Amino acid sequence: MNPHASHPVNVAALLRSLWTNRQLITQMTRREVVGRYQGSVMGLTWSFFHPALMLAVYTFVFSVVFKSRWGGGNVESKTDFAVLLFTGMIVHGLFADVINRAHGVVSGNSNYVKRVIFPLEILPVVTLGAALFHSLVSLSVLLLAFLLFNSYLHWTAIFLPFIFLPLIILSLGFAWLLASLGVFLRDVGQTIGIFTMVLMFLSPIFYPVAALPPAFRPWLLDNPLTFIIEQARDVLVWGKSPQWMGLTIYTVVAMFIAWLGYAWFQKTRKGFADVL
Repeated sequence: MNPHASHPVNVAALLRSLWTNRQLITQMTRREVVGRYQGSVMGLTWSFFHPALMLAVYTFVFSVVFKSRWGGGNVESKTDFAVLLFTGMIVHGLFADVINRAHGVVSGNSNYVKRVIFPLEILPVVTLGAALFHSLVSLSVLLLAFLLFNSYLHWTAIFLPFIFLPLIILSLGFAWLLASLGVFLRDVGQTIGIFTMVLMFLSPIFYPVAALPPAFRPWLLDNPLTFIIEQARDVLVWGKSPQWMGLTIYTVVAMFIAWLGYAWFQKTRKGFADVL
């Protein structure tokens, strides 16, 4: 295969590639997940133990040490603040995990670029799959904790997959973009690390949107994570139905960004072999 050949950028080619390589994606995702804990005594148990430990730490620090409350004192339970905070952390963690790893998926697999016929476009998908696995484990811990804390779950929690779907699509678009940029610009990794850390504090994770002065709220609402975090809390914690119109618009925009990222990746991949 000529590594400098042009590759299709249309949506049909993308869907065909994902379907044709679905088994390869599954196998590589499994290897990526298991590889993170390779050599450790507890193995995959860490994927459950880590979020459970962090939730326990959040509960103790914010509800016992800081005695934090959410907004105007509407949350009475000491554990509710931790649940609200952990919900935001899961959303941010999924997005951050994908883009923090995306920049190195091509440069870290240079043998796939030069020596074999390999569908490089699935590498960011594998990264997304691994991040999604860990997010699902964290979400399971959160649902279990909410059930233990409150002895019930809101029926609206069944809408969580619809809440996360547009974020997954958006994350994949950025993953394709960063996977390409990471080949040509090695500083991307350092920049993305700073960006995700700043994004964590500029997202309504540790505080509600209403806690900001009105002049700053539009800036927070422009954050792509804000809407998803608020919607996740609505369906999980507050028992509200999603804002379907907002989710639809978000999904359409996310699909467009995902296609742009894929098109950029396909257009620039012919230069990967020269750089690597």
